[in-house]
Amino acid sequence: MAHFRLITPLARTIAIASLAGTALLAGTAVAQVSDQSKNKPPAAEAATSNKPETVEQRIATLKTALKITPDQEGKWNGVAQAMRDNASKMEKLVATKRAVPPEKTTAVDDLKTYQEFTEARLDGLKHLTSAFKSLYDSMTPDQKKNADQVFERYVPPRPAGQG
Repeated sequence: MAHFRLITPLARTIAIASLAGTALLAGTAVAQVSDQSKNKPPAAEAATSNKPETVEQRIATLKTALKITPDQEGKWNGVAQAMRDNASKMEKLVATKRAVPPEKTTAVDDLKTYQEFTEARLDGLKHLTSAFKSLYDSMTPDQKKNADQVFERYVPPRPAGQG
C-alpha cells in the first residue's frame, strides 16, 4: 500500500511540471481532480490539469488560449510534441510502477520511485521549456503578455498536510 500512497500525491504534482508545467507531464490516468482548478484560467487549467483528460485536449485548449497563428504552427508543434512525449513517458513510468504489487514494495523502493518520478518530471520540464521558449520568442508582444498571464495565474495545488 505504501507504493500507491506515494504515487497518488506524486500524480497531483505531475501537472505542475507540465506547465512550466505547460503541460506538462500531465495526461496520466492516476491524476485526480483538484478543487483549485475552478479558479484557473482555461489555458492554465488545460496545461496543468489534474483531471484525467487527454493530453490532446490540453494541447488544443492551450493552443487556443495562446492564440497561436499559422506562422507559429511549426514552433507550436514542437511544444505539442514535448507535451505528448512527457505524458507518454510518465504513463509508462506509472504503468511500470503499478505492475509491482504494493506488498512487495519497501520504503527504499518508495523513495526510489519518488526519485524516478521527480527525474522524469524534471527531464520533461527541460524538454518542454526549450520548445516553449522557441515559440515564446516568436510571439507578438500581445501574445507574450497573454502567455505571461496564463502562466502567472496558475497556482499549483499544495500537497496534503502543507496547508
